[in-house]
Amino acid sequence: MSYFKEHIEKMTGYVPGEQPKDGIYTKLNTNENPYPPSQKVLDTIRNSINENLRLYPDPIATTARVKIAEVLGTKPECVMAGNGSDDLLSIIVRSFAGPGDKIVFPYPSYMLYNTLTELQNGTPCMIDFTEDYTLPEDFVVKGAKVSFIANPNSPSGTMISPREISRLASKIDGVLVIDEAYADFSDENCLSLVERHDNILLLRTLSKSYSLAGIRFGFCIAQESLIQGMMKVKDSYNVDRLGIVAAVAAIEDQKTMAEHVVKIRKTREYLTKALQEMGFFIYPSYTNFILARCMEGVSAQSLYEELKNRKILVRYFNIRRLDDCLRITIGTQEEIDLLIKNLKELLLIGAKGIK
Repeated sequence: MSYFKEHIEKMTGYVPGEQPKDGIYTKLNTNENPYPPSQKVLDTIRNSINENLRLYPDPIATTARVKIAEVLGTKPECVMAGNGSDDLLSIIVRSFAGPGDKIVFPYPSYMLYNTLTELQNGTPCMIDFTEDYTLPEDFVVKGAKVSFIANPNSPSGTMISPREISRLASKIDGVLVIDEAYADFSDENCLSLVERHDNILLLRTLSKSYSLAGIRFGFCIAQESLIQGMMKVKDSYNVDRLGIVAAVAAIEDQKTMAEHVVKIRKTREYLTKALQEMGFFIYPSYTNFILARCMEGVSAQSLYEELKNRKILVRYFNIRRLDDCLRITIGTQEEIDLLIKNLKELLLIGAKGIK
């Protein structure tokens, strides 16, 4: 006998990237930043570990919202904090969609969108990207309550122009969520569209460019009426005290974040060139990872498994359109050199089942 709702019982659930529990791995599978957080962030967290931890945090993370608004040129009333951007994605779905409502997202993209749709017992409308990861005309679904676009996209690393996003926002009936988890690794973003479109919700996170995946702090920028409505749906204290002070310190230290982004982009170019020379097809990436499609006759799954045997983790998706690809996080130069060395060796000994 099951006590769960029928639609929950049928769900598979979202599967995060592997987090090894033993051994030392070169970890290039979950798009974490290879460089440490700002020293200012670390000092601030240490100084905040005191008796005030017995007190509840500010329920709306006011200091963080003020700092985010100051740096990004908006109003605090247009900012909402979350326990990572995943928390905000959940709040959005619960705020705008109910059982049976259509929720749109492209494929392949961040599969949590589908999981959240299933949790809400909504109707998933999964629209295939074109081969070059542009959006087809049928992405606009009449009557959809929520439409998601990860931009830049994961796992492809590709990007849709702000002009195209603006065009879509004008056509979409419900809210359009622009998930910009990786925006700091690109030259463009959609921040300016928030003032022009009252149905756009823009998400950012400190997990990637700010090296704070372990803190769990994300934020949403939207017109004030949308933020006010979503405040009713969030948990009472969805961001803790240490998360709030870490966010303020991280946002203040734009210099450290920018320096790390420059390093990652440089290494991204280096890895792209090296993999292309080996014969991989590399999708243009505007993120801290690349998606590499294996050459004909080479098994992506076998490469993934052989790399794992050598204590190197990359991401393999055994699903349609991605089962011939590896997604590789941009690590330090030393980590990427190690990956390249091992890939070259494995491709030379293809008799082990890689080919």
